[in-house]
Amino acid sequence: MSGLVNKSLDSPDEVRPFEEGKGQLELVTVEGGGAVGRATFQPGWQWSKHVKPIAQTESCQAAHTGYTVSGHMKIVMDDGEETVMGPGDFTIIPPGHDAWVVGDEPCVVVDWQGYVDYAKR
Repeated sequence: MSGLVNKSLDSPDEVRPFEEGKGQLELVTVEGGGAVGRATFQPGWQWSKHVKPIAQTESCQAAHTGYTVSGHMKIVMDDGEETVMGPGDFTIIPPGHDAWVVGDEPCVVVDWQGYVDYAKR
């Protein structure tokens, strides 16, 4: 990749909706540089209900490096470790987890590691 690149998540290269209208992923890609995504998870969203049917794995196998813009999400690892992430939090999440929105506000997360194949049909 050479030269200046400027892309907007407000005009993404791809949009991937979640099951039952519970949110979507907006993705921008950069040749040789990977992808950055912004996901909006609506209240009631849960990975095991709204992405598992797409991923067809028992738990989320994507590794995430992200920043929470708004809302709250609980993450529970396959081994039982858990956390709740909220606005301003930087979070690294290894593969092998479930997650769900906490509360009645959408959770918006920008991720620059784990969204390249996330919710891809």
